[in-house]
Amino acid sequence: MTGVEVAFGLLGVVAVGSAVLVVTTTRIVHAALWLVLTLGALAGCYLLLMAEFVAWVQVLIYVGAVVVLLLFAVMLTRAPTGPSAELTGRNRWVALVVAVATAGVLLGALSAGWSQAKIDLDSDATGGVEAGDALFRTWVLPFEALSLLLLAALVGAITLSRQDTTGSDTRTGSDRT
Repeated sequence: MTGVEVAFGLLGVVAVGSAVLVVTTTRIVHAALWLVLTLGALAGCYLLLMAEFVAWVQVLIYVGAVVVLLLFAVMLTRAPTGPSAELTGRNRWVALVVAVATAGVLLGALSAGWSQAKIDLDSDATGGVEAGDALFRTWVLPFEALSLLLLAALVGAITLSRQDTTGSDTRTGSDRT
């Protein structure tokens, strides 16, 4: 085993472990922070797979924007940040069985699909077309639209969180008449 394979395995264990903690913790802020660790570990896996662009998109879009929006939503709704018995349902064991069954199906499909597959990294499988060309030609408009949507949501969340909810006068002394 090479060092890259060991690092990939460790990042995979961190990603799976922190993903389990995302769904099992009773504190919503802790769940968001575990989600940051999960998405960061996935970005590390992408880096080890030589997909640097995808890794940075993972960090910027998911870790940077989605988790920040999630935390803003928690702050804006004034949801309880401590342990909450309402978040733990009676169907916890049913959910666990469904999750394990889904993971088994996914692992079975992956192992069946990749058992005989070989990826030849030495040949030019793209037919002379750069891998990034499809992203920058075909998918550039949806990618930019998504970035604008996330930016608008972030600005809206900041604006809503900065509004005075008590109704008191927030003007400075020089603004008052």
